[in-house]
Parts: sequence; structure tokens; C-alpha cells
Amino acid sequence: MQPAIYSGCEYMSERIDVSRRAAAIEYAIRDVVVPAVELEKQGHRIIRLNIGDPLAYEGLPTPEHMISAYKQALDSQDNGYGPSYGLPELRQAIAKSETDKGWHCSEDDVYVTHGVTEALQIIFAAFLEQGTKVLAPGPHYPPYMAYPQMYGATTVEYRLNPHDNWRIDFEDVASKMDDSVRLLVLINPNNPTGNVATPAEIDSLLQIAKEYPKCTIISDEIYDGLDFTGHMSSTASRSNSVPVITLNGVSKVYFAPGWRIGYMAWHDPENRLELVRDGVERLLRSRLCASTPAQHGYLAGLLDEHGWLEGHRSRVKDRLDYCIKRISKIDGLECEAPGGAFYLFVRIADQRVTSDKQWVLDLLHEHHVLVVHGSGFSPEYGLGHFRMVCLPPIEILAEAFDRIEQFLGD
Repeated sequence: MQPAIYSGCEYMSERIDVSRRAAAIEYAIRDVVVPAVELEKQGHRIIRLNIGDPLAYEGLPTPEHMISAYKQALDSQDNGYGPSYGLPELRQAIAKSETDKGWHCSEDDVYVTHGVTEALQIIFAAFLEQGTKVLAPGPHYPPYMAYPQMYGATTVEYRLNPHDNWRIDFEDVASKMDDSVRLLVLINPNNPTGNVATPAEIDSLLQIAKEYPKCTIISDEIYDGLDFTGHMSSTASRSNSVPVITLNGVSKVYFAPGWRIGYMAWHDPENRLELVRDGVERLLRSRLCASTPAQHGYLAGLLDEHGWLEGHRSRVKDRLDYCIKRISKIDGLECEAPGGAFYLFVRIADQRVTSDKQWVLDLLHEHHVLVVHGSGFSPEYGLGHFRMVCLPPIEILAEAFDRIEQFLGD
């Protein structure tokens, strides 16, 4: 290869290597958007059922009083850097909301983050070292697999039982626990399956964790307000010894995902996390703060009336029930009825299908419906499934299922 000459200097057009940690990152939910965008550029109308964004569909808007509070913060120039751990009044309101769920949470136990995703990154950075492990459900939300490896750790999946409404396989959890497990993850309600753990099941998980003094539970409860079973329970409220970090935020239950405001609330009954919390606080200070005006919007959501939520929840449940009814009538598809959230994790029952990702791509290219391959949520436990959201209005869902039914009949 001849070197190119620029301004008297020799310049070899050699590519710069990407880091292994970045090259290894996969995020199936958005990765499948790339071919969908290309089809849209060609003029095709794609029905997107891939991403859990309520604002992408009609009938599920962010509440007006929250938007007004956000705007008021902007209008009053309350728009500068805020405290690194979050606005004091928001931390107080979050602490009260967690206390109302059955455990004592103080303002100092709450840290406001740039969405739950940043909370995870900070937790992983503070807890994990080379050779440590995260034990997470399979299937699960992709960052639980993607991020730990950035800190030298590995994610081990424990099994959710696809034949028992995706309930936790406690024997599998116990068999995979050891002294290198630093974080045991519970996603409740679960993304992508919609399973809701009962209080007794939470107690069983806590009992396993209790045997490992270096283990802390992450309880991701971002969908807690979309529980349709009536038995949703705060993990922290069930623990009198095991440390629990609760994750939640404004994205799903307050229908404002683009605001990127989440939080972590720390329950440490035996004061075992002092050193880790110091590390977390150092990391939070180093990244400055979460969005100040968005925090004011979330504060209004926590403090002001909540009557609107029942209407939103009812619409989601109606759409979820419609999806279950349609799936039950389509040969080649099977689905356990979700207990919460707004996802369906659908089994592709056609034995001829050897790749769920290829099935998803074929559906996209041939009938212009976008869902996410189940193996993107777990190469082992999600294989042979796809995840879809039930968020669009029923007339759009009806068209999507008509297209899927036609695809299966081709």
C-alpha cells in the first residue's frame, strides 16, 4: 500500500482498532431498527412493535401537569447544574414513595440518575471487578448482559420457566450462586416476559442470597405501576438482612421515557454497603448531575394527582388482552399471558424455524412488522421467541397481527 501524502506528512490509511468492550456490546431492541430504517427510506410503512416507548403511540401521553412543571422549570431558568445525587425535594418525594411500599427509605438512600441505565452502569462500576459475576434472569433486559463485561465481570443467567408462566427456577438460581456473585438481579415485573414475582417468590430469592454475604440484590421495578396481578411487592420491603438496591424512574409508569430520569434507592439493613456507597457517590459526583428541569417534571408526577394513571393502565391492559386473544388464534404462535408491563414474549412454535433472528428479519422484510428476536434477550432462554409491545391502538395491533398471520401462512 502506498502512503497518502497530506501537508508534507506521510499518512497511512490504517484503521484504528475498536476496544473489545465496545465491539462486544449488543442491544437487540435497537439493533433491529437498522434494517427497518432502510425499508422506511424506500417508502415502506413499518409497524414498529419493538421498543417500549409509550409516546410512540396514540392514547398514552405524558401527563400535562408533569409537562407543565418541566416547562415552568425552563421558563424560570431552573436549568443549571443540580446536586449530583438529585434535587433534595425529588429525593424526599422518592423516599416517601418507597416508604409507602413497606420499607423505611430516607432521602439519603436515594440517588437520582440519568435513567435506570445509568444507575446500572454506576452500580456495576462500583461493585464489579475481574472475576466477579452478576446473576440475572434469562430472558432479561439486554444491559444486564452487556455492561458487566466492561468491568471484567461476567453475567450468568438463571432460568425463568417458559412452561410455568416464566416463574423463577429457584433450583437453578441456587446451583449458580457462589462467592464470586456480587449482584443477584430481579426484574419485577419482568422485561421481556411480563412475569410478576409473588411475595413468597421474592422471599425465596432473598433466602438464597442470605447465604452469600458479599451478594446484593438489584430489584428493577421500573414497571411496578403496571402490575395486573395484584401481588406486586417491593423487594426491599421483604428484606431484613440482604442489601437491596431498588431501581425505578419516570420512563414507563409516568410515560416519559425521553426525560431520562431514574433512581436507585438503597436498603442496607446491616450496613454492609458503606464502602460501595462511597464509590457510587464518587462516580455520581464525577458525572455532574441528571437533567434539572426533567427532575422537576418527575417531582410533579410524584406529588400531584394520580387519577390519570388508571386510564393509562386500563388502555394498556385492553391492548394486552387483545394481543393475547389474537395470538391464541394463530397457528404457529404461543404465549403465556403477562402479569405486568406491556410486553409479550411469544414462542415461535413452527419446528422448521431454526433462527428466531432470521424469522424476525423475514417478517420485517416481507410484511413490514418489526419485533425483536428472543435470543437478543438471552441466547439460551430466549431462543425461539420474539418480543413485541402491546402499546399501539387496537386497530394498529389488528393490522400487525393480520400481517403476521399472512406471513405464517405464506
